[in-house]
Amino acid sequence: MMKFNLFVLLVFSLIYTLPGGSVTDFEHDTIKTTQGDLIITFIGHGTLMFQFNNQVIHIDPVSDFAEYSQMPKADLILVTHHHGDHLDLKAISLISTEKTKVVVSKSCTEKFKGGHIMKNGDESILRGLHITAVPAYNLVHKRKDGTPFHPKGVGNGYVVTFGDKKVYIAGDTENFPEMEELPDIDIAFLPMNLPYTMTPEMVADAVNMINPGILYPYHFGETNTGELVELLKDKKDVDVRLRMMK
Repeated sequence: MMKFNLFVLLVFSLIYTLPGGSVTDFEHDTIKTTQGDLIITFIGHGTLMFQFNNQVIHIDPVSDFAEYSQMPKADLILVTHHHGDHLDLKAISLISTEKTKVVVSKSCTEKFKGGHIMKNGDESILRGLHITAVPAYNLVHKRKDGTPFHPKGVGNGYVVTFGDKKVYIAGDTENFPEMEELPDIDIAFLPMNLPYTMTPEMVADAVNMINPGILYPYHFGETNTGELVELLKDKKDVDVRLRMMK
């Protein structure tokens, strides 16, 4: 029995860590909006894919988490910042066509040329979607030299409107004060991997500021998601959904 359990754990580990070959290899949720279904595909880490009104939107596509030669081509790509687990030129190339629009923070431009640059506070309508770039930065967690892992103004989070639903993709960030100003967030993706982003307590604080109807912890590494569930157990108006976004 012990050998069998070890075998099952090994197989699960391989399934969890090997890149999927196509979109059907990943978990997905369907969210109803006033303009049709929003299909969210959970690829891994900080990497997502949305399908809406016959368009495909990739978020921080990275080859470590999917075989992008077999993934749907992108109408729109959103890249939060320049770190290698968020900006991957190979993945972008594999899913891009002549019509693909790539949105980047300014920090990405040393590696990626030709993108639509958005800075914190910018708003754009691209492929018919309203997109707002919002701050994403550390206040507490810093490198040994005192520099924040993610300095203010360098990276973006994005708020994207799909019909009547506003989706907040936070990128790499902590629970900064400006979150209280984010309007009417319906769905939030909040990172929880230490030491680079938030603790479960920080995520709970962020949830209290933005009050999303649905919360997806993502980019959570080895952080215990059960701690967050416990912290939010009395917040009945927030649906905490755990997906394989390690």
